[in-house]
Amino acid sequence: MHRIPRAELCAALLVTLSASAALAHASLERKVASPNSSYRGVVQITHGCDGQPTTRVRVMIPEGMVGAKPMPKPGWQIATARGAYGKPYQSFHGTVSEGVTSITWSGGALPDDQIDEFTFFARVSDAFAPGSIVYFPVEQDCSTGQYRWSETPAAGQSAKDLRSPAPGVLIVAAAEKSAAAAEKSAAGPASPAVTKAGDLAIATPWMRATPGGAKVAGGYVRITNTGTTPDTLIAASIPQAARGEIHAMSMEGGVMRMAPVEGGLTIKPGETVELKPGGLHLMFQDLTSGPKAGESVQGSLTFARAGTVPVTFSVAPIGAQAPDGEAAGGHHHH
Repeated sequence: MHRIPRAELCAALLVTLSASAALAHASLERKVASPNSSYRGVVQITHGCDGQPTTRVRVMIPEGMVGAKPMPKPGWQIATARGAYGKPYQSFHGTVSEGVTSITWSGGALPDDQIDEFTFFARVSDAFAPGSIVYFPVEQDCSTGQYRWSETPAAGQSAKDLRSPAPGVLIVAAAEKSAAAAEKSAAGPASPAVTKAGDLAIATPWMRATPGGAKVAGGYVRITNTGTTPDTLIAASIPQAARGEIHAMSMEGGVMRMAPVEGGLTIKPGETVELKPGGLHLMFQDLTSGPKAGESVQGSLTFARAGTVPVTFSVAPIGAQAPDGEAAGGHHHH
């Protein structure tokens, strides 16, 4: 576990993790987690060994990640190894002193020209301080050949410099709602809806409803930094989406283009940043079901300093330009 001395470096670390994942062939889809919370680990295998298919994937569960359980995978057999923890940890079902230390999927055949995901769940204990990186070494065996994604950076070294880096997860602080936000949850929605997270004021999260079968949905929110230190929005999530990203829209040669905001969206001290249709926005991808007008969708926003903040997205009609359902003039963007 590599400790980061200042919370301000969290955003830079996330960029490093993303860059190393792009170079590695075994990576974790979800690159942030918070202490005392559940973590859904999705190991992505992007190709085989010199053209040969992958037949076995093993992920090591590090000390401090407790209660790990694998997700079944058609065509693959699952085996787990158990061992004693270095100390007792609190789990979702009381105190535990031993548990799963590795998970192995075998017996399948993932062709070199295809990708696949191997999923597990675990609880992040309070052994990890915000700013830490937790590494999950991965073994990848093929019909011929193998890889060991197990290297971790030494002090002063970057994961980008490693030939076979272990996938890493950045630990960020779990934000708590203010008393006012808690009262809002108990009493029902207010106008505008504002959640406080440290120095941040998060106002009126909302989404657009999507047509049947749509795989992406746009999300919007206004964020104000009332403090003296910048913070960075690095992730967003809702249960219906496999992943959430921050996107920007721009005009290039008369054509509207959309692209992820690399490294996250920084909110400077005293600044208000509004994510809205036609500009900066959240993009929720690979939907399992589409949000419907009038619904409320529970989700979260993750910041480098403020941590993971629970929010509730109200759902406006398809094509709305504002959370109250103002029409978009027939133009449907995300």
